[in-house]
Amino acid sequence: MELRQLQYFVAVVEEANFTRAAARLHLAQPGVSAQIRQLERELGQPLLDRSGRSVTVTEVGEAVLVHARAALAAAEGIRQTVDQFSGLLRGRVRIGLLSGAAGNRFDMASLLADFHDAHPQVEISLTEDTSERMLGELQHGALDIAVIGLKDEEPPPGTSCQIVVDEPLVAAVAPDDALLTADAERTGIPLTALRDRALISLPRGTGLRGVLERACAEAGFRPRIAFEAAAPHVLARLAARGLGVAVVPALPVDEAAAAGLRTLEITAPRPRGRVALAWRAAGPSGPAARALLGRLRAALPAVGSGGGTAGAGPAGETARAGDARQAAGTADARQTAGTGNARQPAGAAPDHQAVGA
Repeated sequence: MELRQLQYFVAVVEEANFTRAAARLHLAQPGVSAQIRQLERELGQPLLDRSGRSVTVTEVGEAVLVHARAALAAAEGIRQTVDQFSGLLRGRVRIGLLSGAAGNRFDMASLLADFHDAHPQVEISLTEDTSERMLGELQHGALDIAVIGLKDEEPPPGTSCQIVVDEPLVAAVAPDDALLTADAERTGIPLTALRDRALISLPRGTGLRGVLERACAEAGFRPRIAFEAAAPHVLARLAARGLGVAVVPALPVDEAAAAGLRTLEITAPRPRGRVALAWRAAGPSGPAARALLGRLRAALPAVGSGGGTAGAGPAGETARAGDARQAAGTADARQTAGTGNARQPAGAAPDHQAVGA
């Protein structure tokens, strides 16, 4: 049994496909298949089920997967320990970003580019997905760090969070919508006013959708979702054409007007869209991930309920998360001291469409 065989096996499980796994490993697909079959022959049991359209893990493979990941992590830990003695930071960091958030608010490209400039030996991967799926990958170790939308007041089990966006949700409607024609001066509506309306929302699995569904349940009804889309600007366009009421984070008046919308504050209750930087409660496994987490925490300042500057997430979260400088690791601290950040992405203008995905 060789480490590379375990690496190939883990990659195929995570990608659910031999071709994608081979591309990720920068290898030819037949070679990956041959090595995994050799591993299965050595163990005397099939690890993968190849009969379906996608590759799935067998019961034996599921049990082996835990030990394979542990072996690969141990080997990586040995390399990182040696690198620390030479002052070199290397390794791999896997980031998850909620769909639709790659705008000015989360200029992840610049943040990652700055980190890469400081630590060129660190391999970084970035994926976009729903908050629900990323949370599962974070908890199972497939992701090191994720920017997710929160649907509950407390951080998800097994994770620590730093809330970076906290804004009220509003009902965005076309100027001739019935909610406005009944009272042109109104600025807010109770959530129950949306009971029988066609609603436009982000898909299931997103933080904003979870907040909406929970608030409606507490108000005694189930939301009637007529349209859903992963891109928030699509929600706005659908609402502007009169196809329903879009439930979105608060928009500046001029921005709403430019999109052909009027917004009404949702009251009784007042649901909020919150986005958080999240990581496993025990902390990222490697020094590279810890260093990047420290940099992201510094670049995406924490906010409290209502949008004001506050501690890192819900009550007690700061103590669990630890100090950002400690999370950054000594190697990153030394490098940061001598490295300027020319792009300054944290100061970019806010992108109100990115909240709560």
